[in-house]
Amino acid sequence: MANRFITEAVDAWVADDVDFSEEMTEYRHNTMLKELFIAICVIAAFLVAGWTLTIGDYPIGFFHSYEVLWNHLTGSITDSTEDFIIWRVRTPRIFTGLLAGFGLAVCGAVMQSILKNPLADAYTTGVSSGASFGATLAIALGVSIAGAGGYALVANAFVFSLIPVLVIVTVAKMRGASPTTMIMAGIAVMYIFNATTTFIKLGVSDATLGALFDWSVGSLDNSSWRQVEIMAVFVVSGYIVIQLMGRKLNVLSTGDESARAMGVDSNTLRTICMLIVSLIAASIVSFTGLIGFVGLVCPHITRLVIGSDNRFLIPASAMFGAALLLGSDLVGRVIIAPEVIPVGVITSFIGGPMFLWLIIKQKREVWRRPS
Repeated sequence: MANRFITEAVDAWVADDVDFSEEMTEYRHNTMLKELFIAICVIAAFLVAGWTLTIGDYPIGFFHSYEVLWNHLTGSITDSTEDFIIWRVRTPRIFTGLLAGFGLAVCGAVMQSILKNPLADAYTTGVSSGASFGATLAIALGVSIAGAGGYALVANAFVFSLIPVLVIVTVAKMRGASPTTMIMAGIAVMYIFNATTTFIKLGVSDATLGALFDWSVGSLDNSSWRQVEIMAVFVVSGYIVIQLMGRKLNVLSTGDESARAMGVDSNTLRTICMLIVSLIAASIVSFTGLIGFVGLVCPHITRLVIGSDNRFLIPASAMFGAALLLGSDLVGRVIIAPEVIPVGVITSFIGGPMFLWLIIKQKREVWRRPS
């Protein structure tokens, strides 16, 4: 009897081992597909960036553009005008677009994960409304926390974009950091800031309204290396921290009760992620203005392709967002050249129909758990 029991146990263990091996093989296959998708997004971003370098009002040939860039990097500049255009005008614009798309997509992926809401993105926290209010104060009233100067608008947009987040965190601590509480608090603060911004606009001139409109539609114009450096600090450091929390985000997606049972403080994790996302988004919109749909659409598309595992979803969304935003800027610059359509307009044109398609075609099961 004992021998038969041992034999059955061994047979069961062997059978489980075989099944486990098959599952491991399938897991490795799925992992390779996810990594392949990320690699494709990286290549797409690289190719779009390469093409963008050659586009502009000043005629510089495709291959000559790279020659000028190489000459700058090697210190053998032959034409100061071409070097200025390539290195000081076009290259910063490329990096600004890559960082903005990268950061907004990361924010969208994280917000959708921690709030378990397919409509969430970085602007759900009220970052956009706060930034608009700050920019309106600087442009319309000349009021800035940084005083007069080139960074008056940027400083206002950055600081005021963080105020709604502080309100949300405060409300969440009072009422519990549940997804519903955070979303409702964000919407409430957004309406307050939007109403105040509209009230200020009622008394300004047409020229000032035009300047506010130019900022609100989102653009990569006037990019500079200083801007790239500041954005890179927030975007890259924020992404690294979020990526390190990928496994905890997966646990959080199973539900707050399950997360607590596995040793994850869901309220604290959600608050930390909210703060990081807000810093990333604030650093972007304070320079580029409001660029919509990147943080909303990119995570959706990526999730449909590779699933909800945040360890892969976040970097894949980031690279897809970088390629999409820079590609949208390229389209805006060539479609009615020499006129330039702001990138925020192009992303809305692309994102609107794409989001409708996703609503119709999306599979609800991709939101259930990481795969």
